[in-house]
Amino acid sequence: MSFEVAICHDYGDFCLDVSFRIEQPGITALFGPSGAGKTSVINAIAGVLRPKRGHILINGRVVLNTDQKIFVAPRERRVGYVFQDARLFPHLNVMNNLRFGWRRAERRASEDEVRHLVNLLGLEKLLKRRPRTLSGGERARVALGRALLASPEILLLDEPLAALDVSRKSEILPYLERLGNEVKLPVVYVSHSLDEVSRVADHVIVLRQGRIALSGPIFEVLTDLSLPDYTGSSPFGALLDATVSEHGSEDGLSILSFAGGKLVVPSVGRTVGSRLRVRVRAEDVMLAVAEPVQISANNILPVIISEIQPRSPSHADIRLLCGPTPLVARITGSSTNRLGLRAGQKVYAIIKSVTVAAQTDLPMS
Repeated sequence: MSFEVAICHDYGDFCLDVSFRIEQPGITALFGPSGAGKTSVINAIAGVLRPKRGHILINGRVVLNTDQKIFVAPRERRVGYVFQDARLFPHLNVMNNLRFGWRRAERRASEDEVRHLVNLLGLEKLLKRRPRTLSGGERARVALGRALLASPEILLLDEPLAALDVSRKSEILPYLERLGNEVKLPVVYVSHSLDEVSRVADHVIVLRQGRIALSGPIFEVLTDLSLPDYTGSSPFGALLDATVSEHGSEDGLSILSFAGGKLVVPSVGRTVGSRLRVRVRAEDVMLAVAEPVQISANNILPVIISEIQPRSPSHADIRLLCGPTPLVARITGSSTNRLGLRAGQKVYAIIKSVTVAAQTDLPMS
C-alpha cells in the first residue's frame, strides 16, 4: 500500500505546493493551523479538488497527472472519505448505513469481515438505531465503518473529532487508535490538535501556509525544536514507545522500559509486556550537570544535549538524547547560562513520576 502526492494549486493570494510519498500502512497526520491547506490536500487526493498542476498515485495507479491530462473521477478512486459531520443517511439504521458502503465496494467484505469491523468499532449494540439517536462519537464511528466497508485503498479523515466535545473525543479516540493498529491501509488524518495527533499518528506532515514545514515519524517531529514556530505554543515534549516491564505490588507504581532506559510511573493498569505511548512534557523535565542524590524524583536519566534553542530572554528549549530516544526540556535562560549548558554535554534529566502520562496502547511486536 502506498501513495504519492505532488500538487500545486493557486487560490489567489494563497498557493498550495506540497509533495510527499507514503509507502506503508498506518496513520499519517496532516497537522497545521486553519488555512494551512490540510483539507485541500485530502480533497485533491479524493478528487473533490482538481489541482492546476501535479500528480497523484494510489498504489501505483495514476489518478491525477495534469501533464498527461489524466483525472480519475472521485467515485473511481477507491478512496474512503470521512467528513467532520459524519454525513450518515438519516432514513437508514446503522447497519444499512454500513451496508451502503459495502454494496458499492469493488471487493465486498465477507460477513466475517463485516462482523470484525463492527466489533472493532464497538457498533454491536447500535446496528438497529437511526443516526438521530446516536451521540456524535457514535455517528463518527459509523461513518468510519461505512468508509472502510467500501473497500478503499486509502482512507481520508478530515478532522473527525473537531465537532465533538471533550467527552465524545475521549469516547472515539480509542477506536481510532485500534484503527491505526489493525487496518492495513494508508490513513491520512487531518487535525489541528497535537494531542490527537500524538495518540493516533505514525507519521506527521506539518503544513504552514500551503507548504510542508516539517515531516517525519511522530516520535521525531514532536521533539523537533522548530515545532513551536509552526504551532505558536510551547514544545509538545517527547512521545516514547515504551513497554510495561513490571508493576510494584505495594507502591502503586509501574516500570516502563524504552530504548534508552526505564521510567517509573503511576500504575498504568496494563499487563506486563504491553506496549504504550508515553508523553513526557518539556515543562516537566529538569536538568542537572551532576547526578543528583537524595531527591524525591524517581526518574534520573543520563542524557546528552543535542541542541539548544533560546526562545526568549526568559527561557530556552533543549533537545536531549537518552540513548537513541529524544526528549525535550524547557528551562529558563538563566538556568541555561548558570549551568553552562552546551550541545554535546552529558547531563541528567529529572522527571517526576506523577507527571508522566501513558497515552495509548501500541500493538505487540
